[in-house]
Amino acid sequence: DQPRSRGLGDVYKRQPLSLFFLTAVLLVVGYFGYQEFRERLAFLHEEDARIQANLVTVSSRVAGWVTRVVAHEGLEVEAGTTLVTMDQRKAKVLIEELTAELDAVAAEKVRLRAEQDLVRKQTESHLNSVRLALSAARVTVSSLKPQLRLAKRDLERNRKLFRQRVVSRRQLDQSETRLQRIEREHRIALANFESAEAKIKEAEAQRAQTKVLAGELTVLTKREVETKAKIRRYHFDLEDRIIKSPLKGIVDRTFVEVGEYVTPGQRLMLVHDPWQIWVEANIKETEIRRLAIGQKVHVSVDAYPCLLYTSDAADERSSVDLGGRRI
Repeated sequence: DQPRSRGLGDVYKRQPLSLFFLTAVLLVVGYFGYQEFRERLAFLHEEDARIQANLVTVSSRVAGWVTRVVAHEGLEVEAGTTLVTMDQRKAKVLIEELTAELDAVAAEKVRLRAEQDLVRKQTESHLNSVRLALSAARVTVSSLKPQLRLAKRDLERNRKLFRQRVVSRRQLDQSETRLQRIEREHRIALANFESAEAKIKEAEAQRAQTKVLAGELTVLTKREVETKAKIRRYHFDLEDRIIKSPLKGIVDRTFVEVGEYVTPGQRLMLVHDPWQIWVEANIKETEIRRLAIGQKVHVSVDAYPCLLYTSDAADERSSVDLGGRRI
C-alpha cells in the first residue's frame, strides 16, 4: 500500500505543474492572438507590394558601330557621364569636307566682291569718258550748224553774182569748197555724236554686270548658309555618337558590347535614380475603404527584416527613407 500511495502523490504533484505550463502557453497564445486580432482589426496588412523606380532606357539616335562601352552594371554615374561611344570617323570626315567647301565659298565671295568693285569702277570711269565725248560731239554739231547755214547762203549768193558776172569763177569755187568742207565736218560730228550715244548705252549695259555679280553673291550666301546648316547637323550627329547618361543614378543593365552595330532607338542600357523610388501595394477592393490619404504606413522590406519604415499614404507616390535612399 505504501508504494501505491507514493505513486498517487507523484501524480498529484505533476498535475499542477502541467496545468501551470498549459496555462502559461494558453496565456501566451492568447496574448499574441489578441495582438494579431487587434492588428488585423486596427491595421491593414498587405504583402503584395514591390519597390518601384523610374527606369530610363538609354538608346541611340543614330546607327553605327560601338567602339567603347564605358559604363558597367552597378556603376554610379552623374548626369552627362559618357556611357557608350560609337564610330565617329564618317561624321568627322563629312564635317572636314563641308568645312573645306565653306572656306571655298568664302574665298569665292571675296573674289566676286573684288570683281564687282573693279567692274563698278571701270564702268563708271568709262561712262564718264563717254559722256564727255558725247558732250564734245554735241558742241561740235551745234557749232557747225550755223557755219553750214552760212556757207550755203554764201554759195547761193555767189552763184547769183557769178551769173551776173560780179564775182569770178574762182570765188564761186571757193564757196563750194568751203561748203563741202563744213558739210563733211558736220557729218563727222554727227557720226561722233551717234557713236558717243551708242557707247553710253554700252557702258550702261556693262553697269548691269554688277547686278549679275550681286546675284552670284546672293547664291553663294545661300550656299554658305546651307553648308553651315549641314555642318551643324553633322555636329549633332557627332554628339549623338557619344551616349551620355540623362540623369544621376545607377546603371542597372547593359545590352550592348564593343563591336556591335546598333540602330536608332535600340536599347543600350537601363539607368535609374536611387533617390526616386517608391512602394506600390495591391490593396483588395474590399479593404480600400479602410484607407485614407495621410494615414501612416509602416513598410518593412525582406532585405532589412529588422527595420521598420514609416510614411504617409497618398493618392500619388509617397516616400520613406530606406538605407539612405528614398522610397
